[in-house]
Amino acid sequence: MSSDVVRVVYRKYDGTAHRDYPARRLTEDDLGVWLGVTTGTESVYHGRPSVEQIPFVLLVPHDAWWSAMFNPPPRTSEVYCDIASPARWEGDTVHLIDLDLDVVRRRGTGLVELRDEDEFAEHRVRFGYPEETVAQARAAAEWLYVALGDGTEPFASAYRKWLALVV
Repeated sequence: MSSDVVRVVYRKYDGTAHRDYPARRLTEDDLGVWLGVTTGTESVYHGRPSVEQIPFVLLVPHDAWWSAMFNPPPRTSEVYCDIASPARWEGDTVHLIDLDLDVVRRRGTGLVELRDEDEFAEHRVRFGYPEETVAQARAAAEWLYVALGDGTEPFASAYRKWLALVV
């Protein structure tokens, strides 16, 4: 039986720390593992201690090149997807490699944005991303860009029941 608490560890491709925080396991379904993070959760962001000011729900999909953070107001991003390596689980710790690209849907307007292409290009060269990693990252970003705009689940409404548990 797995624990109710999961440690979420994001690193950059070169192994440097990116994000690290505890989350509560809400459920697991055909989409992946749903994790909740409440206000006041202590975390580490770029190697520095931090405290979450706004709760969120994280979906760690089964075998996909992304993760998705679902946010309540007042955060301006309703959905924030990190392009990342497929999750690697070690017990109650999930490891992801952040590959820089992000796909975001803005609250209110529904505008979908592809962000940090410059960082992706820079890190691709600096860290030597393999061509297969580049192809998978770009394909995931393209799929998410469409899915966040057209009502594909879990981005339409499926996340709302889980978000209600942490706000």
